[in-house]
Amino acid sequence: MEGTVLDNVILLADSYKVSHHRQYPPGTSSVYSYFESRGGRFPYTVFFGLQYILKRWLKGPVLTKEMIQEAKEIFAVHFKKENVFNEDGWNYILETIFVQTWYPMTVATNSRIQKQIIRQYLEDTHDSLDPLPFSLHDFGYRGASSVESAAIGGAAHLVNFKGTDTVAALSLLRKYYHSPMAGFSIPASEHSTVTAWGRDGETSAFRTLLEAFPDGPVACVSDSYDIWKCCEKIWGEELRDLVIKRGKTGGVLCIRPDSGDPPTVVHKCLEILGSAYGTRENSKGFRLLPPYIKVIQGDGISYRTIGAILENLKAHGWSSANVVFGSGGSLLQKVNRDTQKCAFKCSYVVINGEGVDVYKQPISDLGKTSKKGRLALHHVNGTYTTVEGGTRDPKLDVLVPVFENGELLKDYTLEEIRGRAELNEDDIDVFKFLAEEES
Repeated sequence: MEGTVLDNVILLADSYKVSHHRQYPPGTSSVYSYFESRGGRFPYTVFFGLQYILKRWLKGPVLTKEMIQEAKEIFAVHFKKENVFNEDGWNYILETIFVQTWYPMTVATNSRIQKQIIRQYLEDTHDSLDPLPFSLHDFGYRGASSVESAAIGGAAHLVNFKGTDTVAALSLLRKYYHSPMAGFSIPASEHSTVTAWGRDGETSAFRTLLEAFPDGPVACVSDSYDIWKCCEKIWGEELRDLVIKRGKTGGVLCIRPDSGDPPTVVHKCLEILGSAYGTRENSKGFRLLPPYIKVIQGDGISYRTIGAILENLKAHGWSSANVVFGSGGSLLQKVNRDTQKCAFKCSYVVINGEGVDVYKQPISDLGKTSKKGRLALHHVNGTYTTVEGGTRDPKLDVLVPVFENGELLKDYTLEEIRGRAELNEDDIDVFKFLAEEES
């Protein structure tokens, strides 16, 4: 059926929610709910993505009579009942899809945790933090469950970094977050562009890439056959002069291994390349390849493996500035709503003109006890505290209205969000978190 779930906001909900309008106490005129992360895998949560949902689905006249009629017909067949769908209610007001914010929130948090790890190793082994914005590249487009998932998750990553191959994220941020160009990429090979030349044509494949793009950075996957021979013989001997020549005009070669044990492989690649191109020692005593050559590790990268790779390099005297990372499935796909325990709960209703605080408290799992009453969020000395039951100090409350009756009240830019999400001295000890997770 043309124009259903992808366009009709009424259909963006679990089936059972359609029946709720007949289940509340008689006289219920208002339901107040909240959305939160109740903890989860990461020790904090980066909030991002609500503005996209508001603009995409709820801003302005988002419903038509045709959409309501379509939903009425679908639910009548779906439930095998005629009286489940609240046609009159939908002609007046929208239900919410805010719970979908769990996905960009979780990706943005996952990405920021990795940024903290990389920053710490740069501080330990490098003279500056200049490489940080491009240290983790989004390789997740191909593994995403849909174009929209890739766009939303990719946009969340770009809250923290500026490198991406997920083009859909750029369009989303351009349209919904006022960002003309949120992320950047470089020409790069894949195994097909190398293996198409045959086993004996690997050098020709690499030369073609370098000559096609004589300046600027390029990335070349180099493990199609023998990564060690490739680094030593092809990059270290046959194409060495061409790599150096490109380097004199600002060209940078990023050599990409794509298999094996990441900490071992990255270290060995650097040792081989260091022998071929030489190294220098920075002010902190760690070795650096020439600025025109790096290693990019895009296989098996997650917040758990990045630290292992960089710790191994540090132990062997290499600066973390020699390597950049790409992440795909672990960045955009290996998360779910329970990763940060995201929940959308009712905490207050108005029945026959009187407000009533409501909550749940399951004896079988008190960790799922919900909050009650109208809520406020206080921010004191770097700590956020949710205040329940309507008690609030306006001077401390950081909650602000962003949407009301079809009108967007706040329209944040990506740069504003990036500023808020920037790393700061109040951040948690990310290595303590990793150690506790390991234990």
